[in-house]
Amino acid sequence: MKLKTITVLLTAGLLGTAVVAISNDDKPATVNVTKKGWVSLFDGKTLNGWHAYNKPGTVTNWTAKDGILACVGSEHESTNGDIVTDKEYGNFELTWDWQIGKGSNSGVMYHVVEDAKYPYTFTTGPEYQLIDEVGWDGKLEDWQKAGCDYAMHLPNDKKKLKPVGEWNTSKIVFNKGHVEHWLNGAKILEFEAWSPEWSKKKTTGKWKDDPDYGMAKKGRIALQAHGGKIAFKNIKIMELAD
Repeated sequence: MKLKTITVLLTAGLLGTAVVAISNDDKPATVNVTKKGWVSLFDGKTLNGWHAYNKPGTVTNWTAKDGILACVGSEHESTNGDIVTDKEYGNFELTWDWQIGKGSNSGVMYHVVEDAKYPYTFTTGPEYQLIDEVGWDGKLEDWQKAGCDYAMHLPNDKKKLKPVGEWNTSKIVFNKGHVEHWLNGAKILEFEAWSPEWSKKKTTGKWKDDPDYGMAKKGRIALQAHGGKIAFKNIKIMELAD
């Protein structure tokens, strides 16, 4: 099989500079888009429709080429290299294919409020966690693993994560407070935003000091640069009725 490879040069903190590759030779899981109303959020060759969170100017830490949107270098949240959609979304179905790098960390946020008073996308936006939970250097809590509603809700036993280097397909459904996370064709969790259970998790856990976390009913979609490498493709959204 003909191989297609994107080589990415990134700086990994104190570990120095390493050359890593994101391959496109594995046949990705596909989304069966049969309903009307689906819109692509990535044209496969430019960053049109995206911009750096809370930063003006050209995006330099993400590349768009050959149908793949890749983060080309991030060290930690202090660098804040996330990108967000130009448009805001309320109720939606969002699907994407993703490929994580060894020991890397990322995520997809929604309902992100872009304002200088919020230093990071995750200050307001709930996150579908993407991470190399096998090759991560250190202990991960269950709420930090792939597919989680980060620091809030855990996946069920239907979660089947593909190995590093292979493409996974994920989906988020947000419909009037009802939220679903899907991974490789299986629904791995669901919950009701703003319910008493949700509020208890928020106020007693990681977000207890972030009063605006998860409260917006509309906001931007964010792709996180949070350490290492991540690649996305086939990013599509269908807006649902309010």
